[in-house]
Amino acid sequence: MTNLVVRQNNAGNRWLDPMFEDFFSVPSIFDRRADTFIPKANILESQDKLVFTFEVPGMNKDDIQVTITDRVLSVKGRREDRRESEKAHFVRREMLTGEFERQFTLPEAVRTDDIQAAYSNGILTIELEKKDEVKPRQVDVKIS
Repeated sequence: MTNLVVRQNNAGNRWLDPMFEDFFSVPSIFDRRADTFIPKANILESQDKLVFTFEVPGMNKDDIQVTITDRVLSVKGRREDRRESEKAHFVRREMLTGEFERQFTLPEAVRTDDIQAAYSNGILTIELEKKDEVKPRQVDVKIS
């Protein structure tokens, strides 16, 4: 299994939050970060690739930026408030808006020169192939 380092930067987060995320992470309706839009992510590893999926509903593909710099995959975006009328006001507001950035340090086994990204129905999918030398190979054994 591949080790990934996950970083996350959000407008308004304290600089100590990432230090305690894994240690104290218990999902709760009382999460102190509940007022910040942070897309949830899944990471799937197969024998030949890593696949990242992010929940980013209500966003246009132009609102999302995917980059790799120095083996760090960065997904940035901004979800805007799309009100119908400036004269209207919220009676209740649960749908979060704002900027986000999720970062993942990629393992050496992944090729960073060939990245595939697709966005459909509120799901962003990013695929990264593994290098050929780390993919499992089957060798035929000849018995003489």
